[in-house]
Amino acid sequence: MKESRRDFLKNSGCCALGMVTLATQMSYLGTISAIAQKTLDANAAPEGGSDYKALVCVFWSGGNDGNNMVIPNHNDGSISNYAAYFGARNTQGLAVSQASLVPITVPRLNSLTYGLHPQLGAGIAGGINNGIAELFGQGKLAVVTNVGTLVRPLTKAQYSSNSFQKPYQLFSHSDQVTQAQTSVSNTQSFTGWGGRISDKLGALAIPPNPNGLVPMVTSIAGAQLFTAGQMTLPLAIADSATPLANVLNPAGFTPPVTGSNLARLNAFNALRTQDLSSNYIAAASHVTDLAMQANSALASATDVNTAFPNTSIGRQLKQVARLIKDRFDLNINRQIFFVQLGGFDTHTNQIANQGSLFGQLSQALRSFWDELVFQGIQNSVTTFTLSDFCRTFNPAGSGGTVGTDHAWGNHMFVLGGSVAGGDFYGSLRPDGSGTYFPTLTLGGLDDTDSGTSARGRWIPTTAVDQYAAVLARWFGLPQDSPTLNAVFPNLSNFPGTFSQLGFLP
Repeated sequence: MKESRRDFLKNSGCCALGMVTLATQMSYLGTISAIAQKTLDANAAPEGGSDYKALVCVFWSGGNDGNNMVIPNHNDGSISNYAAYFGARNTQGLAVSQASLVPITVPRLNSLTYGLHPQLGAGIAGGINNGIAELFGQGKLAVVTNVGTLVRPLTKAQYSSNSFQKPYQLFSHSDQVTQAQTSVSNTQSFTGWGGRISDKLGALAIPPNPNGLVPMVTSIAGAQLFTAGQMTLPLAIADSATPLANVLNPAGFTPPVTGSNLARLNAFNALRTQDLSSNYIAAASHVTDLAMQANSALASATDVNTAFPNTSIGRQLKQVARLIKDRFDLNINRQIFFVQLGGFDTHTNQIANQGSLFGQLSQALRSFWDELVFQGIQNSVTTFTLSDFCRTFNPAGSGGTVGTDHAWGNHMFVLGGSVAGGDFYGSLRPDGSGTYFPTLTLGGLDDTDSGTSARGRWIPTTAVDQYAAVLARWFGLPQDSPTLNAVFPNLSNFPGTFSQLGFLP
């Protein structure tokens, strides 16, 4: 039976648009026509040039236990030293031995010694000071302490009184993932802060990627809320197991295209030139055109020079490194990437499972850094971590199956040549007491609870909004109040954001 024109367009169009994975939400197509028709400034800076910048979000899915990632390594009699950590976790078998820690010195915390989990010193060849821990000492890796979802600064007294607004559905995976990726903790949001940054930069009089062949935002971990904007059309592609030359190939038209497939492709291309008076059809055709141009540009992409581990996070970061290397051919000057490492919901067997995940993370991030150095682009790429929440300081269970439960404030890594690394950053408690590193005391100043119910769920002192805003400023987001408020609606609740968090210029 002969295909109708509608059926042919539907079947061929699905193949063609399937190669893009740009249309993660079809509702975006209605806005693409406006972008396609936008007049480009003839004096716009060339893409991929000296002004290139990229943000790479590494999401720890499940809620990473930051308490076993960054550990006090000093015994100075304070309430947040190694003895306090060891006393709270050793009985149930969750303490990391002091001898195994990778020691680091923190100038902004009175030059006290802290320790990173031993697996963070693991490179592909193994061994201490061969992974990302070594980069802390080189001033390329920073720690931002006690970061979490907040509506406004919150003291323990305010939390306990229930008269101050808290993030909705605290300690819930899905809700806290949503809030970490949207930076909005007082209401539902259907766009992510990565997507909203892209929206605002794309709407500038001189956008950073006026002739870009791919969107500003790319996920190597499937469709994610972080990448969604109102105008932004995110790209979602497979990891490095799929060569770049194949990620945008039209489904069903794998080269060499001959015979009936060639005739079908030619017919489809001809049909896409018709009915362009319809904004919707013109927008869909424009998206496909960009994908085909990008596919041609990626067909000759050269591979990276650094060996990456054959792990999920290793393959994702390798694909990011490939796209960065091909930025000139893709005519792109600003990029935001999202990758994900899962498995951090360690209610049981945390010692083994988290250690394995840290080893994978360290190896992959070190390979990524080494590749950026090889490309000479390390000062233009900033990699940062994000997670749903931390985990309870008080362990859950004991012995070989010991784990932790859902908590709140967590420590984050920021890596890059522009990062003021080799130090810790954060905001002071709003009640004016102590430092920004949480007090490691059950029921203490930073714990949500007191008495026998205390589990060590740290109230964040730095909001996701603040952390993200510093990254966005470095990336080039305009700093006028309307723009900042549009991207981070609650940022105005946190005065002194940029003066307190100085991990990026």
